[in-house]
Amino acid sequence: MIDVRSGETADQHTHEEMDQDYSLDRVPREQRNMGWISITNITFGIATAIFYFQMGSVMALQFGAINAIISAVYAIIVAGILGTFIAYLSAKSGMNVNLLSRGGGFGYIGASLTSFIYATNFIMYCALEGLILVAAVHEFFPVIPEWVLIIFFGSIVIPLNWFGIKQLDKLQKWSLPLFGLFLIAAIIMAANTTSVYDGSFWSYMPEGVQVGGTALLLCIGMQHGIMGLTPLLASDYARFLKPKDTKFGIFAIGFIPQIFCFGVMGGLGIWFGVRLGEPNPGVYIVLLLSIFGVLFTMITQVRINITNIYSGSLSLSTFFENIFKFKPGRRFWVVVTGVAAMILMLAGIVNHLEAAMTFQGVFLMTWAAILVTDAIIVKKVLRIGPGYYEARQQNLHKWNPVGVVALAVASGLGTVAALGYMGTFLQSTAAFFAAVLAAILTVTVAITTKGKYYIKRKNNDVAREDYIA
Repeated sequence: MIDVRSGETADQHTHEEMDQDYSLDRVPREQRNMGWISITNITFGIATAIFYFQMGSVMALQFGAINAIISAVYAIIVAGILGTFIAYLSAKSGMNVNLLSRGGGFGYIGASLTSFIYATNFIMYCALEGLILVAAVHEFFPVIPEWVLIIFFGSIVIPLNWFGIKQLDKLQKWSLPLFGLFLIAAIIMAANTTSVYDGSFWSYMPEGVQVGGTALLLCIGMQHGIMGLTPLLASDYARFLKPKDTKFGIFAIGFIPQIFCFGVMGGLGIWFGVRLGEPNPGVYIVLLLSIFGVLFTMITQVRINITNIYSGSLSLSTFFENIFKFKPGRRFWVVVTGVAAMILMLAGIVNHLEAAMTFQGVFLMTWAAILVTDAIIVKKVLRIGPGYYEARQQNLHKWNPVGVVALAVASGLGTVAALGYMGTFLQSTAAFFAAVLAAILTVTVAITTKGKYYIKRKNNDVAREDYIA
């Protein structure tokens, strides 16, 4: 088939469109032409999910507002530091974390493990976001069974993903201003609603709960579930950063989204939850805005979920292609991702929010720690392995024990700790200590193997500016 406008075949045109994403190699330096303000603004698409409301509301009502606030400050600091380092690596190399993993300690096939982690993460968040939407619609139309709403809204995101990233981009552009208007309206309505709690919202504390101790650890454990995701996602955009904006831009990209996610959205969730006595934003947004609350939740959650489905499908496609040579196409994985999210919704994953967030946090924080340690300690300080990142299969070993061993051991022990077999303290802080263990193992294995599994064939066409060491 010929494109009459350009004389190109449809296949060539599609191939060029796919190449614009640079999903298989670094972004060329001439294509790194986005300013830090533009990239930071793009990351707000992640932060507008009202899932962050639910995080704040649940923590405040279960463990006390002050514990939720302290954990939010902790999340901003730790995730901001990780985000800044990862933004730096992406801006310097022109790669996102999936490609960084290949030359950053995992090898070509080993990096597929991180793709699978990413996929399960997006499926879980798709289910959690979908349940918020279901709760909102069910609150206004209680006659419709929840399982019907789950299947309907779980299915609708599948065709919305059929035509790829350009279709998603159009929806994001017009939905963001609407989100801002609805959010302001919700704040005004809540401020004019009599609070179910008499004191200042930050002083709310459930009976038998104290500041610090187990309650704070449980809040931190929940924060760990999302703290690894937001820094890693920054790499998808930071790789397009203008080289001249790198010095300041990496801090903006690293910290500003975290401040908005955990500070602004999470803080509003704490305020909403305490003031209205309800942990589910799908319920209290509808109570505040009536039918407009349903519309607000519907627009926001569908927008977030088509992004979750898209990212999850790409990660599954990469994983099964690399490991099993199974290549049915992206649309097949769109359907698989959507169905898997619906199964989780029907299984009531929201009832296990705390556990789900803790487990995801172990994997994501471990992955982020390995990438940062490999870059800063192994490559820069110890000078082990090449000073650049390689992503091409022909130049890489299938497996690099540096990242693979660190990820398997640290996340495995972290999961055991998260299950509670190592005491309450480690149960809630499993992700943090798994990340520390992963960092230690990364350095130890790199020294032991002398870096011989980082690269199979040296590449001489990487620009010196793309080197990180």
